[in-house]
Amino acid sequence: MNKQQIYAWAGMVGVALFVLTVILEGWYRPDYKPLQMAISELALGPRGWIGISINIIYGLLLLVFSRGIAAEFPNGKASRGGLIILILIAVGIFLSGIFVMDPVNTPGEQMTFHGRMHGIVGIPMMILLPICCFVYLRRFLVDPKWQFLRYWTLVFGILSAYVYLIGPISLISPESRNFMQNYMGFHQRIFALSFSAWIFVFALGMLKQSRKNQVQ
Repeated sequence: MNKQQIYAWAGMVGVALFVLTVILEGWYRPDYKPLQMAISELALGPRGWIGISINIIYGLLLLVFSRGIAAEFPNGKASRGGLIILILIAVGIFLSGIFVMDPVNTPGEQMTFHGRMHGIVGIPMMILLPICCFVYLRRFLVDPKWQFLRYWTLVFGILSAYVYLIGPISLISPESRNFMQNYMGFHQRIFALSFSAWIFVFALGMLKQSRKNQVQ
């Protein structure tokens, strides 16, 4: 196994651990409601160390995966901008584990330093998720080796932008606003898990490319 394959496995393992943790923790915690509650709330309570740890591990493994991206795309479209965005996302996920959110509805004057930092780190990171997909889509559309990922990237890019697409719709009526607020966990999981699925497919593509290069 060469370095490029190790980097690819880091991306896939990071996604698998993150997705399994979010699903299982959300399912087995008696006081946690996945459809209503944010993923970050898994870092609260007696089992909060699990939510904290998975963000830290996922962020670190994404940073390792980004090393492989840098080697795979040394120049051309997305070689610089896409890599920077991916690194920022990885660092954001890592820091969102370090800086744990405050309980929901904590008054502003009672927010802790960690809670404030969680918002400062988390909001820009979430905005970057769909942007990262579409930046790499530009590369996949023109790179013959990676065109097999263009449709996957388009689909996951749209899904990861889900919240930003339906956000303006929630302003139309009280009913739609309530749906947005009452099912925050559902909306967040759509865009966060869509991005993670894209990373997994991206890493799997890198692994296959590396194996092809070995055979040749």
